[in-house]
Amino acid sequence: MINGKKIVVVLPAYNASKTLPQTYAEIDRQLVDEVVLCDDNSTDNTIEVATQLGIPHIIRHDQNCGYGGNQKSLYKRALDLGGDIIIMVHPDYQYTPLLIPSMASIIANDLYPVVFASRILGKGALKGGMPLYKYIANRLLTLFQNILSNQKLSEYHTGYRAYSGEVLKSINFEKNSDDFIFDNQIIAQLFYKNYEIAEITCPTKYFEEASSINFSRSVKYGLGVLRTSLIYRLNRWGIIRSPLFN
Repeated sequence: MINGKKIVVVLPAYNASKTLPQTYAEIDRQLVDEVVLCDDNSTDNTIEVATQLGIPHIIRHDQNCGYGGNQKSLYKRALDLGGDIIIMVHPDYQYTPLLIPSMASIIANDLYPVVFASRILGKGALKGGMPLYKYIANRLLTLFQNILSNQKLSEYHTGYRAYSGEVLKSINFEKNSDDFIFDNQIIAQLFYKNYEIAEITCPTKYFEEASSINFSRSVKYGLGVLRTSLIYRLNRWGIIRSPLFN
């Protein structure tokens, strides 16, 4: 808790049994009030490992609901728990939880309502092993998104994010996709509500156990990003009315 604000960390898990212990060990439980893990019907023993670690809140999907569907379950539970600051960390240990205090402090002190940990600020992405084609695609998509959104984020594709509870209550994230494009749709919703997003530099690690989508799904994701950005701009111009922004 910081400044009387309850901090809830949420972990969207899928086959994360090998990396979950290291991720959970770096979460400062003196600062973080609650931890929620949602297992998206893993084929490994993620649930058993989470239970052994003593993670206090565990959600189990009986069928795979997708990355976006996983987040929906987590954010609803975090809000039910009274989370004032809700921080998503992937349990595959691609991002270090050691940045949680900094991210939470920015929101707790009312500097920004949303904080992203960026792999692109500095040289964290390539240094951490991000494949070159993904780095290039990230930069091109981010440029396109910044133009259409009239923003200046360093990247739109990080999975390490902190939100104030009030922000999540104010946007209809339930209308978003259950797939990976969920992350970009929520950014579009944030900008549509005129929320500002802070960014901090984040080291990252790419290794065998870290989750990563394959090339074909990356292409599908990229097309979804372009579509989301166009829908956002057309809504801003009043040409269309998307349910994402209702």
